[in-house]
Amino acid sequence: MEIGHIGHASVIIAFISALYGVYVLFFAQKPENPQFETYTKASKWAFGIHAMSVFGIISSLFYIIYSHQYQYHYAWSHSSRLLPVYYMISCFWEGQEGSFLLWIFWHIVIGFFLLNASPKWRSQIWIVYFSVQAFLVSMLIGVIIPGLDWKLGSSPFILLREVQPDAPVFAINPQYVPEDGRGLNPLLQNYWMVIHPPTLFLGFALTLVPFCYAIAALWTKRYTEWIRPAIAWTSLGAGVLGIGIAMGAYWAYETLNFGGYWNWDPVENAVYIPWLIMVAALHMLMIFQSRKSGLGAAFVLVIMSFTLVLYATFLTRSGILGNASVHSFTDLGLSGQLLVYLLVYSALSIILLSYRWRHLPHSPKEMEIYSKEFWVSGGVLVLALASFQVLASTSIPVYNSISKSFGFELNLAPPADPIMHYTQWQMAFFMFITILTGIGQFFFWKNESPKSILKSLGLPLNIALAASTCLILFVGMDNWKWILFLAMALFGAVANIQMLIRLMKAKTTLTGGAFAHLGVALCLIGILFSAGYSKVVSLNTTGSVYRKDFSTEMNRDNILMWRHTPQKMGQYTIFYKGPRLELKNGLGYVNKDILVQSDEPHKGILTDSVLLAGNWKNPGDTLEFYPENTYYQIEYNDSTGKKFTLYPRAQVNPNMGLIASPDIMKFAGKDLYTHVTSIPSPDEEIKYSAPAPVTIHAGDTFFIADHVAVLQKVQKLSPALQASIGPTDAAVEAVIKIYGNENQVFVAKPIFLIRNQEIGILPDVVEDVGARIALAEINPTDQTFTISVETAKTDWIILKAVEKPGINILWIGVLVMTFGFMMSVYRRFSEDKPRLAKSL
Repeated sequence: MEIGHIGHASVIIAFISALYGVYVLFFAQKPENPQFETYTKASKWAFGIHAMSVFGIISSLFYIIYSHQYQYHYAWSHSSRLLPVYYMISCFWEGQEGSFLLWIFWHIVIGFFLLNASPKWRSQIWIVYFSVQAFLVSMLIGVIIPGLDWKLGSSPFILLREVQPDAPVFAINPQYVPEDGRGLNPLLQNYWMVIHPPTLFLGFALTLVPFCYAIAALWTKRYTEWIRPAIAWTSLGAGVLGIGIAMGAYWAYETLNFGGYWNWDPVENAVYIPWLIMVAALHMLMIFQSRKSGLGAAFVLVIMSFTLVLYATFLTRSGILGNASVHSFTDLGLSGQLLVYLLVYSALSIILLSYRWRHLPHSPKEMEIYSKEFWVSGGVLVLALASFQVLASTSIPVYNSISKSFGFELNLAPPADPIMHYTQWQMAFFMFITILTGIGQFFFWKNESPKSILKSLGLPLNIALAASTCLILFVGMDNWKWILFLAMALFGAVANIQMLIRLMKAKTTLTGGAFAHLGVALCLIGILFSAGYSKVVSLNTTGSVYRKDFSTEMNRDNILMWRHTPQKMGQYTIFYKGPRLELKNGLGYVNKDILVQSDEPHKGILTDSVLLAGNWKNPGDTLEFYPENTYYQIEYNDSTGKKFTLYPRAQVNPNMGLIASPDIMKFAGKDLYTHVTSIPSPDEEIKYSAPAPVTIHAGDTFFIADHVAVLQKVQKLSPALQASIGPTDAAVEAVIKIYGNENQVFVAKPIFLIRNQEIGILPDVVEDVGARIALAEINPTDQTFTISVETAKTDWIILKAVEKPGINILWIGVLVMTFGFMMSVYRRFSEDKPRLAKSL
């Protein structure tokens, strides 16, 4: 039985077992039912079979990818033989089917923790759980429903010939299997893409648990008992989803070349929206737990956090975004199925909540302005408004699509400048959030009079104003919005530090919220300085127009670098040293010019000696390298004499054009962000001058393109090179040393060979000096050699370098916020364990 058949059978079993779980649990809704235990055991068996079948799907798909079975469309589309194992893991979830499977997997992991749910609502929780799993697994079935012509899911186990039946190669050979796959998207060949998607999807999966509890509470009319477990799971979900979002931001910063970490792309927004709502839900749940008010809002927000994840899935995978996003998936024919999924859970939740609304307990007291619930509820409101603003703007393609389905055109356009549009709104909302995190903490934890609390807030207010004044004078900040934003963020940071000190004296595990709020404030300060005060240092001072297709800004903010020609750039003098290849096995980088590619695309033969990882490699040695990317060695020398080297990388992709990723030098107070903007076209033929021959003896000096050169000797080829040319050919090579600037020495080794009594000349191109050098003649009579030299412009690149001050404050803020979430999760799951066990 083929592995694909095993995988597809596992999908069917997983789908049927999930439906069976829903079916039997409808008969086990009441513990007093005499068949309750029988049905409960049957549901647990259903979960066990479901879990095993999901692991069968995962194992089958990964085996197909790992063993390079390119007869399967998924493996051929997303992987290749050259990828290391850790990138094969990324291949697993690059496609839609794999990412759905990742989501399903996390639900299985979570399901093991839900097995011990209390009998009072176990059936209701598991009915919701199994139904969600059934919907998700249906995305992998990949069958056409007879009579309806409706596709149910997309199978990751479909064969390539079934996807491309009209391809000529299959008409010639129906059993044709490609030698290699198309490979992983170059932008995803990054270690963050190994851990970012699993973290993000775990965050998505965790929204299911509080949603299950909320629906079960409404179903069983146990309106308040769900709060404690919901707080624990919502804390975990908000923390994990926040970490996933931060990982994605850092991946973008390290991999993409737009110079930032958040571009307000619709797919980024689709993840950000449910996170804001989840954080708002967490705070509303805590308000009800402590003051017994806001239960209705807690239900609404918890339900929304789950349904907004479904909406995000619909946005990114239905194809409705079109060209509005660079991250969205193409439509695999699943848009109708995704829409049904979204509408079913949204409609059922709204109907159930509306029906139970009048029965929900409400607080008889109105909130007072000095109460903790007033300030926390204010923060919840601002978080909700911030999410709705992003939701409204991101959903513009949805509005257009809906109007078109009703026979009229809205033709609404997305924001012309999305970064400015979203940033201005979110900046305003987070000004209030930082204030509320500072003030709200005092009202939440301190049982003192309002007058005493306001007096306590005087210290952080004065410190924030003093620090803001110093920073404004130091930085020269003159934008009133930024000044106000900085002052509020500093107030939030100082107020939460003050509360942290007090809480640590009382009980350390109570500090989770203060740490998380402090992290938010630090993030906002880091964003303000790194985005608002980033400085382009690669300014074009020559006035040259590099390329006609460059905008005025690109010509102004980029610098042209010739190889080995020093260039002044702000406080730095920089040198472009040439293209490099990254070697496998941690050997570092090697000059691309001294590595001749062998018959295997990931192996090359050295033509010169080189020191790698403390060991010398000799001519003729074979090295393994990663062929996808070329790295460009840039040496920086600052005004104090310090040196460092960066290796921004780029590749020319047939489908995506030039794909460039930056390299970043990190300092305590800033990052220096460098990326390549343009490189010579690999298809462009180099124009050389007419050959200039010179006849010399071994040891003589001559000139090559204004560089002193010495013919060291003429020698036999190394065994490896001789074998690559031909074992029966007579061949020698000239060893020519060329002396460049700053004591640099370049070596050229042109080859002179005789094959079948005919002379062959194999010139050596030394890109470092822009010369093609040939051993044109050998005169044994007077022992002279004729060297032919053709010159051209040396290699070049265009690069951009940006300084980003204060960006480390952002990343520190992310770590502090994450620590705060995890501290809160520990407290909820550990210290509250006895009470939590009763609620579960």
